[in-house]
Amino acid sequence: MSVGFEFSIHECPARLNSEVAAVYPSTPTDDMLIVPTFQRSTLDLVRMGEAIEAEKDRLLERFVKFAVDVCEQLAQQGYWADYIDPCSGLPMVHRSNTVYSEVEAASTLLKFQTANAGGCKVLLHPRWKTFVYPATMMAKCPRPALQEAIENAVALFNA
Repeated sequence: MSVGFEFSIHECPARLNSEVAAVYPSTPTDDMLIVPTFQRSTLDLVRMGEAIEAEKDRLLERFVKFAVDVCEQLAQQGYWADYIDPCSGLPMVHRSNTVYSEVEAASTLLKFQTANAGGCKVLLHPRWKTFVYPATMMAKCPRPALQEAIENAVALFNA
């Protein structure tokens, strides 16, 4: 992957099972894979302003292109996949009205620290601190199929 983009693949732990089940009530979570992703931002995303909003939009667009490509590859193979809209916390493929907390998940899965900023809980990346844009994908497929789909999407992501 390029510098400034990280991901990892995790089986859904018991601690997140009820949250993931609430987001996807018609999808069993027993073999759900969670893929937290992190893009390094050029700006501190806790701050406010026009430049911050433009940076968030740029990072959102990059993530959506990447996630759509991964989800489409897996769907073509007959697997279930989805991604969470980082702005709303809602799933984009298998729609529901339940919010997924990416900050809580990153804290649980990767032991990332969090902080309060203006009444909101924010993620502190170990190296990038608040210069980070977290976003999540989910899949129900063999881990090698997911890894391959992600690797195939890297060229699109970096374009």
